[in-house]
Amino acid sequence: MVELSGVLGVAMVALGMVLTPGPNMIYLVSRSITQGRRAGVISLGGVALGFVVYLLATNLGLSVVFIAFPQLYVAVKLAGAVYLAYLAWNALKPGGVSVFAPQDIPHDSPRKLFTMGLMTNLLNPKIAIMYLSLIPQFINLDAGHVLFQGLVLGSVQIVVALTVNLSIVLAAGTIAVFLARRPSFLKVQRYMMGTALGLLAISVAMDTSMPASSS
Repeated sequence: MVELSGVLGVAMVALGMVLTPGPNMIYLVSRSITQGRRAGVISLGGVALGFVVYLLATNLGLSVVFIAFPQLYVAVKLAGAVYLAYLAWNALKPGGVSVFAPQDIPHDSPRKLFTMGLMTNLLNPKIAIMYLSLIPQFINLDAGHVLFQGLVLGSVQIVVALTVNLSIVLAAGTIAVFLARRPSFLKVQRYMMGTALGLLAISVAMDTSMPASSS
């Protein structure tokens, strides 16, 4: 049986992660602004499939690999921290561009939009860290049915992430126009995004937790 505290805990973690700008948000916003909401929704479909892949892979044994080879898990986590730090630097460096600033991106077919959304999510270190390190902490081993708990808690994360990302996709154009008329706001948004990414990178790099065993 899944405990309510676990569901709420995962929901809060998922909300905090999805509101922290990362690869998924950057890709979805850029597509929505340059190619329209339909392109953003199609891209989000690929992102959604990526969540499902992580959900199934983690609960069906990927975490076991990292438990058996903790050095590999540490390497993946540190690589994720480096990537987040790279995104933070791109936002904070002189001449950096806000995620909501219009950019010249070529229009792609629905199939390519979906595939790119999928790959962006599969290569997103934030999602890997969430499924391999954070969500397992909310599983109650004493309650049994570990696989069921993992699937339910992962589904909670997916619902939260897709709800927030869909809202961002639908509002991206409006937000971009609003910020374009207020250049100072674009700069503030960029600094806030960079700071959030930098803090997340530090948090990930300093985290010493390991994947929870389901045995």
